[in-house]
Amino acid sequence: MVRLLGAFRRERNGLVADTMYYEGARYGLNYGVSLPTVRRLVRELEPQRDEAFARFLLSQQVRCLQLAAYSLAEPESLADASVAEMWFTSLKNSELAEEAAYALLSRSESLSEWMCDLKPFPRYVRYALVMAAARVSQPDPAWLEVAYEVAAGDEHRLLHQATVALWAQCANADEAQKKAVRERLLTLGTTPLDELLRDELSWRIL
Repeated sequence: MVRLLGAFRRERNGLVADTMYYEGARYGLNYGVSLPTVRRLVRELEPQRDEAFARFLLSQQVRCLQLAAYSLAEPESLADASVAEMWFTSLKNSELAEEAAYALLSRSESLSEWMCDLKPFPRYVRYALVMAAARVSQPDPAWLEVAYEVAAGDEHRLLHQATVALWAQCANADEAQKKAVRERLLTLGTTPLDELLRDELSWRIL
């Protein structure tokens, strides 16, 4: 951890830390290191995933260390429900949820199981899972309705944006899914989510 923390300290940016925007719980200590820089330093200094080390980093009240933890956690370990719950509990703000989706959850074989029913999960976990699903090259078409149902019951913009990302990824996966998504769009009503999906997918579908 000393090497990582030292590298992050050298990259500190007080202005970025002061102006950074994310939703949810605040960090104990924030050096203002950009996310691309966090990822780069983790790749350079800790090229191998290490579940125990990842959990240790997650326990630190330092933004860059907590973000780094998701790149070092082992996706295979999430098959254990208690381990998955531990990582889910860590998703206390929108930035942590987004990084977990990118670096960890989208790489887990358990994603399909979690996407069967998002209702039991807290908002930031739902957000992370839908964003993770949107990173899969061939999303399961069934996930579209799961995400839509959850987003329709929650007015928060994060879930709406994640649902748009998933629908766009699915539509661009192949011609059959593109046709299915276009047909589904024709059935939407006039809710804010419906309008957002129509507007965004009008230019996101390639």
